[in-house]
Amino acid sequence: MEFQTIRAEENVDGIGIITLHRPEKRNALSIRMRREISACMHDWEGSEKIRAVIFTGTAGTFSGGFDLNEFNQQESASDIFESSAKYHRDIWNFPKPVIAAINGPAMGGGMDLATLCDIRICSGSAVFGHPEIKFGAPPLFTPLRWIIGNGLARDLCLTGRRIDAQEAYRIGLVSEVVQGDTLMERALGIGATIIEAPLEALQFTKRFFTENSGKGFEESFVVEHDNAFKKFLLKRSGK
Repeated sequence: MEFQTIRAEENVDGIGIITLHRPEKRNALSIRMRREISACMHDWEGSEKIRAVIFTGTAGTFSGGFDLNEFNQQESASDIFESSAKYHRDIWNFPKPVIAAINGPAMGGGMDLATLCDIRICSGSAVFGHPEIKFGAPPLFTPLRWIIGNGLARDLCLTGRRIDAQEAYRIGLVSEVVQGDTLMERALGIGATIIEAPLEALQFTKRFFTENSGKGFEESFVVEHDNAFKKFLLKRSGK
């Protein structure tokens, strides 16, 4: 499958790499890019070869956010909404592990993309923020608060302030800060560690990541322990 705004690579070890590729627009998430990401992930969702996915950006930027020029085109309103609604859900509900290798600024929609991934690592040049609040567009709050907590998420969403890589690490938004020239190597290493597990186990784990976020202990324990353990024992016994 050929794309115009992303580069999609299938690693020989079973890791898919999606590189946001609009360098002249700071990898802005246009309608076309969102649709291409959705199409690529749909293709990889059913692929037995791809067991984990990495997102990164080209030209020293992860993503500057949505393509604001499109918001000035009234005839594009329905396409903006449709592509955005689908793309966000496609990433959140993707049944395999997703890693964000954040190689530079991740602003607005770029920060939202990072928060929808399962694991986030970044280079020292990464910057995060939700400046869209300043021109009237509310940021995604819920995925961010699940990662860093309510208080800090409210702070970042309401102020639109920027934080650098070290602050992102301190508050738990990213799990590692690495040198820029080793970022993809490290992301691939994390991916390789993840896919040592059976695909079925990874998919089950992803499912309760997305489905159990609002449940209490007992409801979650039934899914994450009781149901999973029974299934594991049945498989081990060959039944």
